[in-house]
Amino acid sequence: MKINAYQWRQIQTYAVQQLGFMDVSIAKAELMEPEARRLEAWLSQGHHAKMSYLENHFELRVDPRKLVEGAKSVISLSYNYYNDQVEQPADAPKIAMYAYGKDYHKLIRKKLKHLLDWIEESMGEVNGRGFVDSAPILERDWAKRSGMGWIGKHTLLISKRRGSYFFLAELISDLEYEDDIHIESDHCGTCTRCIDACPTDAISPAGYVLDATKCISYLTIELKESMPEEYQDQLESWMFGCDICQQVCPWNRFSSNHNEPKFLPSTSLMSKNRKDWQDLEEPEFELLFAGSAVRRAGFLKLKDNIEAVIRSDGEE
Repeated sequence: MKINAYQWRQIQTYAVQQLGFMDVSIAKAELMEPEARRLEAWLSQGHHAKMSYLENHFELRVDPRKLVEGAKSVISLSYNYYNDQVEQPADAPKIAMYAYGKDYHKLIRKKLKHLLDWIEESMGEVNGRGFVDSAPILERDWAKRSGMGWIGKHTLLISKRRGSYFFLAELISDLEYEDDIHIESDHCGTCTRCIDACPTDAISPAGYVLDATKCISYLTIELKESMPEEYQDQLESWMFGCDICQQVCPWNRFSSNHNEPKFLPSTSLMSKNRKDWQDLEEPEFELLFAGSAVRRAGFLKLKDNIEAVIRSDGEE
């Protein structure tokens, strides 16, 4: 179904004002040739570590038309999770900001369903699917293609107006919108703050390439086996995920606090000190992180991370 500029603005307005998305942009669904070559090179160098699933469905990753029959466009949507209003005891191990509250997957997936339903009700039948980390999609590349921002040296998408503290989601459909898309230039310039700040040197010296085998987020979440000893003293108190490269990025001075109640952390989560975390037992873990992204790591992994943080600070 072809849509005009007025209809596209209606879609953007509904997604932002009624569903709470931050930015909404669109790109033509097609084969991603340069991105495919970069992905292939990244995989061949083993930078995906033990995330072998990233090797699967290569053709689907680089061509959305193979994911959704008749796809004409990829709508990229961002959802803010920035929150600088929480305080933790100074000695507490740290959790990445995106995992403070409830898991974003279900919340955003429901919003994508609402958006698709609204488009059908307002504009006619449409074939489409919404995705939130749920399929082999190069979401940062699609957001870049749609003009939402650029991929920074830390490999995250950056918006000049928003910074980088946001989730990305996609709506792949047979909506067809032919309009010139402004592709955002790279505005990292000569800045190397993210590269310099990474304690494990996970970002290549020139930027734009991340070696997951060294990344604290990978080491504390995705790696299912024991963390290599060489990195256990470089965690800088992160027990789940890591925000260092975002914390030092100058563009995040434009980040503003979200207004999503489900992303707010519980008082019990934010009040725990180091001793509380060290004494964490599985029943409490289950209660504390019910519906949370932290459950992805699991109790035993989190406990190992906590112990590694404590050892790295020279405590027993």
